[in-house]
Amino acid sequence: MQITFIRHTSVAVPTGICYGQSDVDVSPTFETEAQQVLSKLQGTSFDAVYCSPLARCRKLAYFCGFPAPVIDTRLMELNFGAWEMKPWANINDPQLQPWFDNWLTEIPTKGESFQQLIFRVEEFLNEIKKIPFQHIAIFTHAGVIRAAGIITGRFQVGEAFDYQVLYGDLFKIIL
Repeated sequence: MQITFIRHTSVAVPTGICYGQSDVDVSPTFETEAQQVLSKLQGTSFDAVYCSPLARCRKLAYFCGFPAPVIDTRLMELNFGAWEMKPWANINDPQLQPWFDNWLTEIPTKGESFQQLIFRVEEFLNEIKKIPFQHIAIFTHAGVIRAAGIITGRFQVGEAFDYQVLYGDLFKIIL
């Protein structure tokens, strides 16, 4: 099975704000960016389309001609918990430095670790590979795409954040 992960377009959030699972809106440049994504998908057909429930992913899926994707919460971005929608520079939490030192297993206050994100993405992938699909699309987030890259051996855990996942990027894997 081939999976095409599609990262959402840019968001209407100032630089430096932590917004993992916050349901933020798309940026004013959405239509231009979404058109670029749509052109990358031209000529591609999918047996199924899945999507994070967050609006930034659902809007892109809709724009690309998929008005009713299968919504799955396991495709949401990392949950930063109490840090959501705060400027990174203003997060005054004793858990922040331990998280920066070990983002794989440390948990943001009231959030989830990157390892927990990997586990939920792996659960999703294990479930869908039992379905006889040839090619699916997933509208999702950078964290989920990085987790899928780790799960499928495209890169090691320590390299996850070295892999740039830009807004509107497509990332393909074979399961």
